[in-house]
Amino acid sequence: MPSPFPGMNPYLENPELWPEVHSRLIVAIADALNPQLMPKYRAAIDQRVYDLCGDEALLIGIPEVTVGQPAAIANPSPVAVMPPPTLPIKVTLPMPIEQRERYLQIKLVATGEGVTVLEVLSPTNKRPGTGRNAYGSKRRAVLSSLTHLVEIDLLRRGEPMALTSGSIQSHYRILVSRAEQRPQADLYGFNLRNEIPLFPLPLKPGDPEPIIDLKGLLDQLYDRAGYGLVMDYGRPPVPALDEPDWAWARAWLQTTDTLGQNPR
Repeated sequence: MPSPFPGMNPYLENPELWPEVHSRLIVAIADALNPQLMPKYRAAIDQRVYDLCGDEALLIGIPEVTVGQPAAIANPSPVAVMPPPTLPIKVTLPMPIEQRERYLQIKLVATGEGVTVLEVLSPTNKRPGTGRNAYGSKRRAVLSSLTHLVEIDLLRRGEPMALTSGSIQSHYRILVSRAEQRPQADLYGFNLRNEIPLFPLPLKPGDPEPIIDLKGLLDQLYDRAGYGLVMDYGRPPVPALDEPDWAWARAWLQTTDTLGQNPR
C-alpha cells in the first residue's frame, strides 16, 4: 500500500527513520533518472563526510551509541569529589561522529563533467553547526560555478537554506537553480496538505530534461522498505505537527482507513 498522504508523509521525517529514507530516496532518484539520461549523461551517487561532536549529533537525533563509538560512562554528579592524588577520576570526552551525506551528480559520460548537483537536505543541513557549514560551503561553490543545482527540502524542522529574496513560508521546498539564470531560480513551495509538484532536472541547453515525480518515488520506496508496517498512525508524527495540521492529518488518515489497517 502506498503512503496514505497526498504529498509528503510527515512520519518519514522522524530523525530515527530519516537517514534510511534519505539514502533510499537518493538511490531511487538515480535509478529513475539514468534510463532517461543515458547514454549522454549518468546520475552518479557521491557523498561528503564530516565529523559531528556529541551534543551536536544528539540535537539532530544521532545516538552516539549506534555509530561504533564506545559508550560513555555516566558521571552521577556534575561535581566530582577530589580523590587522593594518586587515583584518577573518570571524565567524558567529546567524541567525533562521522556523518556521511549522499547526493547526486549528473555527469556527461564522455568527459566526466558535472552538469547538475541534486541534494536532498538532512537535519544537519538545517541546524546551525558543522553540517550546515559544510553544506553551505558546497552550496556556495555550486552557485558560483556553471553547474545547475536542485535542492529538495522535505523536512519541516530547521532553518531553510538562505535566499536573497522571494522567500515563502511552506513546510517543504524544491529549489531549481539553473546556472545561466542566476541569481534567479525557481522555488516550489508546498505544505503537508498539498501534492508534491513535478519539477524538471536541468541539463545542457537543448537537451530534453527529465521530469522528476518525487511523490511517485516516495510511494515506491515506502512500499519496498515496508514503512507501512512500522508507522504508528495513531500517534502524532515526530517532529510534531501544529494543531490544525494534526487535526487535518487525523481526519485524512481516517478517510483513507489507514488507522483501521494499522491501529497500533
